[in-house]
Amino acid sequence: MILILMGVSGCGKTAVGSRLANKLGWKFYDADDYHPKENKEKMVKGIPLDDEDRVPWLCALHEILMREKSFGVNMILACSSLKKMYRSILTGEQSTVSTDSEQNQEQSQLDCNKEILFVHLHGSIELITKRLESRKGHFMSLSLLQSQFDTLELPEGPENFIDISIEKSIPEIVAEIEKNLG
Repeated sequence: MILILMGVSGCGKTAVGSRLANKLGWKFYDADDYHPKENKEKMVKGIPLDDEDRVPWLCALHEILMREKSFGVNMILACSSLKKMYRSILTGEQSTVSTDSEQNQEQSQLDCNKEILFVHLHGSIELITKRLESRKGHFMSLSLLQSQFDTLELPEGPENFIDISIEKSIPEIVAEIEKNLG
């Protein structure tokens, strides 16, 4: 099983993901660790990333998902996944590289209804602004928060997802996700 915790910066993806992974004994990956230096520099300067910046990063994350799937590893990925297109790249539904055969495409795709669950962590811009103001040492500029809300495309059917409010405590959010895993 693969969980992808998604949402704007400051919604708690890393805090929830690391706690849940520790509790379940699953692997945890933070997508921020895989941003190239150029992306981080743009964000520090308050420059929003565009699709050209994000696609290679998302493809690298897709490779991690495929590798862990091939080993049968349960994992959690904290990744903003703001657009439907980004989520499609992560799952392999949308390939950015042409393949020689449909079989190769099928091998690089995750079965979204069985193998992957997007967990959309959401809250008000006011709450998330307060969180970002108190966060120290992160490259994400507070000035980019509005652009993330503007970019966000809410997950919808047929995507396999659940919505969880970040008004709850981290233990409550973790428990709600566990309940949805059945």
